Amino acid sequence: QVQLVESGGGLVQAGGSLRLSCAASGRTFSRYATGWFRQAPGKEREFVAAMSWNGISTYYADSVKGRFTISRDNAKNTVYLQMNSLKPEETAVYYCAADLPGLPNPLPGNVGYWGQGTQVTVSS
Repeated sequence: QVQLVESGGGLVQAGGSLRLSCAASGRTFSRYATGWFRQAPGKEREFVAAMSWNGISTYYADSVKGRFTISRDNAKNTVYLQMNSLKPEETAVYYCAADLPGLPNPLPGNVGYWGQGTQVTVSS
């Protein structure tokens, strides 16, 4: 079992930055690919970024390439998402995820573990 707890969300102006963190518990965490999804009001949950279990490979949605960076520290059981140049349309609840079959295009329905989500609001 893996438990995930996100933090770092908040209110930021357009063009600003936020860094999300995801603290994981469970001895098997380091074996899983991990990533981030987001869900805006009235929309489906969508893939944002992911990293392979060993940190060698990273994957990004086209909409965030060049602005978002995913990283992980297996020693600390933590995954991060650095978000720069944020846009108002990226206002959403951001979810940490672990065990992501189907990379580079994981589907939300196939994710093994979810965090509770953290709200990110980007004001215009």
